[in-house]
Amino acid sequence: MRRREFITLVGGVAVALPLAARAQQPERMRRIGVLVPDDADSRTSYAAFLQTLQQLGWIDGQNVRIETRWAGGSASDLRKYATDIVALAPDVIFANGTAAMVPLLQATHTVPIVFANVADPVGAGFVDTMAHPGGNATGFIQFEYSLSGKWVELLKQIAPGVTRAAVLRDPNIPTGIGQFAVIQSVAPSVGMEVTAISVRDADEIERAITAFARSPNGGLIVTPSALTLAHRELIIGLAAQHKLPAVYFRRYYAASGGLVSYGYDLVQQYRGAAGYVDRILKGEKPADLPVQAPTKYELVINLKTAKALGLTIPPSVLARADEVIE
Repeated sequence: MRRREFITLVGGVAVALPLAARAQQPERMRRIGVLVPDDADSRTSYAAFLQTLQQLGWIDGQNVRIETRWAGGSASDLRKYATDIVALAPDVIFANGTAAMVPLLQATHTVPIVFANVADPVGAGFVDTMAHPGGNATGFIQFEYSLSGKWVELLKQIAPGVTRAAVLRDPNIPTGIGQFAVIQSVAPSVGMEVTAISVRDADEIERAITAFARSPNGGLIVTPSALTLAHRELIIGLAAQHKLPAVYFRRYYAASGGLVSYGYDLVQQYRGAAGYVDRILKGEKPADLPVQAPTKYELVINLKTAKALGLTIPPSVLARADEVIE
């Protein structure tokens, strides 16, 4: 072999070896932080989140590490877990609910965050606008405020005798204020008076509902918040104890003995969030991904509870139901 050819061959091998070595290096393990409530409904939805990620090629322990924190409804838990997750330096965070977003955005303005189950991200300051979030967060909202009026109308349709409604809401979040304002504006058109009940703790909820139930023709409207979720069993139990027809915002309540629910499909929100997580892991930015609203709301009716309350659900309402629990 001629000297020039030998040098060329050796040089080619020298160049090729680093390239081959680089080609054989495993792909960097990505990291997803997750902060979600610790309840049966969220666990079902979380399973759909993981399933969707797998369908998109992200498998926990293979090419992605998923760090999950299950939180109760307390603000201290959420602050602790939010700090823990941000400290892990994840590539992206998935969070459920307004209460989880507040401490996460206090902890980071750089780590991408995808949210689900948030009512008013613009009003809460999480994003600039729905179409152009502008910061490090984007995701999926529960509904537009106008939906709150539908709960009043639905309560009147299924329990025509109700003339008074107690609205359970968290007054410390913008959505609690906004939802009650819409309910107040719609209530007179169906001949109903509404009263706000704050849901700061279990004792306050029990005292307020018990006092409200002393007068006749009452019903309940339960609006979304971390606290109404945390006290869900208590609220359902009090509604049954005092024979108060109640409208809830999510299927979980009707499936657990509540009368009727009308609201968003949480499973679909988690699936959509997994799609956004995938896009961010592939290089897109939250600021460029529009916040999305539900395209469908589901009506669930518990006929067993209706019978216990002495109510006959109108056929027109039954015909609209997505699910009827016998």
